[in-house]
Amino acid sequence: MRIVGLVAALACFGSPLAPEAIAALVTQSRIEATYDPLALPDVTAASAAEDEQRDVLELVVHDLERERDVPVLVHLPAPGATRTAATPAPVVLFSHGLGGSRHGSAYLGRHWAARGYVCVFLQHPGSDDAIWKDVPLLQRLGAFKREASLENYLLRVADVPAVLDQLEAWNAERGHPLAGLLDLEHVGMSGHSFGAVTTQALSGQTSWGGRVTSTDPRVDAALPMSPSIPRLGDPESAFGSVEIPWLLMTGTHDLAMVGSATIESRLAVYPALPPGRKYELVLDRAEHSAFTESALPGDSQPRNPNHHRVILALSTAFWDASLRGDEDARAWLDGEGPRTVLEDADRWQHK
Repeated sequence: MRIVGLVAALACFGSPLAPEAIAALVTQSRIEATYDPLALPDVTAASAAEDEQRDVLELVVHDLERERDVPVLVHLPAPGATRTAATPAPVVLFSHGLGGSRHGSAYLGRHWAARGYVCVFLQHPGSDDAIWKDVPLLQRLGAFKREASLENYLLRVADVPAVLDQLEAWNAERGHPLAGLLDLEHVGMSGHSFGAVTTQALSGQTSWGGRVTSTDPRVDAALPMSPSIPRLGDPESAFGSVEIPWLLMTGTHDLAMVGSATIESRLAVYPALPPGRKYELVLDRAEHSAFTESALPGDSQPRNPNHHRVILALSTAFWDASLRGDEDARAWLDGEGPRTVLEDADRWQHK
């Protein structure tokens, strides 16, 4: 029963609950009625098309130290209910999976930007879509396996601080399209698959028994999609010192054609995280492609439209709570809010 219905029943028939328990239920009911992570500013079709053209920037970060270019796609929020033109917005970084690009998972960038975030989608040369585009179909799997390498992992991990450094410079550069728009005191990071591994590395995961870290202290919250434990060492050593909020997202059929991750290894991350604003979503019958915009070769499950609805709702509430300190969002996330979008077989937990 939804909380609002339960409160009504208690009022009608009397309740053995203590007054403070009833008050908590009433508060939760108010939050459900007022906080909606799927709500977007009212726009006409014409203005939406204009915003899509105006508020997406294609830029390139040049890392002088490594002589490496990192293309980025920036989704800018239009001034509206969640932000004014003069107010810097929190920043969310996104790292694509193996063979992807900065244009992938655009449904996330569009929604988060409409909710008032500057969304910076990175493209990692060496493990992006260039590895397969001009490769004959029968040779593509080999190309994917070849580029899922330690070298590309290290390149990806170094791309993120380089991008953050450049964002700081652009934010302070008079006349730049991003000047003054970025609240770099509140930065979230997300990614899918290889991008999840990249996110984990920048957000508190350690390696070699806790002796090596790539954590960037500028990242304030992390959302890995299709996470996994490292191949070497135990999960407790890898994740036991994570200090910032994490939201893990996976599915009961979340397997990739490349890599050694299993369902068990994806589910082993959450138990290894210390308590304190840690969350896990497991979507029923969701495959690896559920977090992307199209099916992948080898998919066997029908795509469930509600999966994207759940992903958008929970991720938005997580960013609102973690990057904005929105107490209604936190109460929605920690209370009964997620059950209003989840299906019965989906699993949700937090600690």
